[in-house]
Formats: sequence, structure tokens, C-alpha cells
Amino acid sequence: MGERIERVVVRELVKLFGPTRALAGIDAELRAGEVTVIEGPNGSGKSTLLAVVARLARPTSGTVDYGSDRQDEPGLRAQIGVLSHAAMLYPDLSGVENLALFARLYAIETPRERIDDLVDRFAIGSYRARPCRTYSRGQLQRVALARALLHRPSLLLLDEPATGLDARGVADLEAALEAERAAGTVTALVTHDAELRDRVGDVCVRLHRGRVQEVSACPC
Repeated sequence: MGERIERVVVRELVKLFGPTRALAGIDAELRAGEVTVIEGPNGSGKSTLLAVVARLARPTSGTVDYGSDRQDEPGLRAQIGVLSHAAMLYPDLSGVENLALFARLYAIETPRERIDDLVDRFAIGSYRARPCRTYSRGQLQRVALARALLHRPSLLLLDEPATGLDARGVADLEAALEAERAAGTVTALVTHDAELRDRVGDVCVRLHRGRVQEVSACPC
């Protein structure tokens, strides 16, 4: 699975989309055992920053240091869990079939045990065998959260993870974040929800026009 990530350091990160400067020289640090909340208005660069750190997008310039020059690309990617706006689930497979597929991709030992644990944690059981195309937004989000955590990543990146979740789903999300904090995972999440930020966050990084406007302890 590769060497665990203990810290992520972003330096002078710039990302251009044509003439649009989504990131304009970001400096930030994510640390093990902390939940870093990335916030700011629409268009401030939050999702772009997460995508670059997740290695889903290449920076135009600047660096992202994951703590070891010896990590090869496959080994590094195996340490990252991502939840983006898209659920990244195959619509004609069931929730459990999706998790089983990703378990094979990550070569997870005892996959049935791990999948059953996540199905219980996120209350997926009642619809586990239905195709994902029949799921509500909240049901998709629960399975997507399970997928992001499936391989026990040491770097967890979540973009609006509470989207579509009911009160029980948000409580399960918060419990999962607490467990990841206790496990020493490097965790970053994007949210517009100030109440969620204050309940789960350790550090708040506020972006504005592609730059870091403020870094503070949570609650802000």
C-alpha cells in the first residue's frame, strides 16, 4: 500500500484554466490527526485545491510535498481517499458490487469483512443490492464515503461530504471523521456548513480568489 502520509505541504500552488487563475499561489499544510476545513465563497479555489492535492489535477506551478521523495505514483495514490462532487460509482452495479470492485483494485485483504463493516457504519444495508442508478443523492453519498474509506487511506480528501445526507447520515459522517482523526489520518474537507465545520474541524483555511485569506483554529 506504500508509505503512510504524515503531512502534506503545499507551496506557491498555482492552477490556471486558460485565462482563469483558480489558484494564485497557495501555501498550506495538512497534518496527521487533524481535520483541516477549507472554506470560502464560490469560485475561491476550494475544490481545485482538493483536486490538485488528490492528484486528480496537475498544478500549473508550485509543489505538493507528501512527506517522502521515495513514494512512487501508484504507492502514493493508494494512500489517498477522495470524495468529490461526482460519486465515482458505476451506476449499473450495486453499492456492494462497487465496493467489492474497488476492494480488488486496492488488493484489500479480507474484503468481505471490510465491506460489511462500512455497510453497517453508513447504514447501507437496506439498499446494498440495488443498482446505484436507483439511489437517492444521500444514498449515493453514503456509498461514496464508504468507497473513499475502503482502503484505509492515510490522506482523506472530502469535497462537501454532507451533501444529500439526512441527520443520521451527518452523524455517521462526523463519527467517521472522529475515527480518522484518532487513527492519525491527514484529513481535509471542503464545506459551506459552518456548524459542521465547527463540530469536526481542527484548523480552518479560508480561501479568497485563489489565495489563503486566513488560517485559524476551529471553531472560527
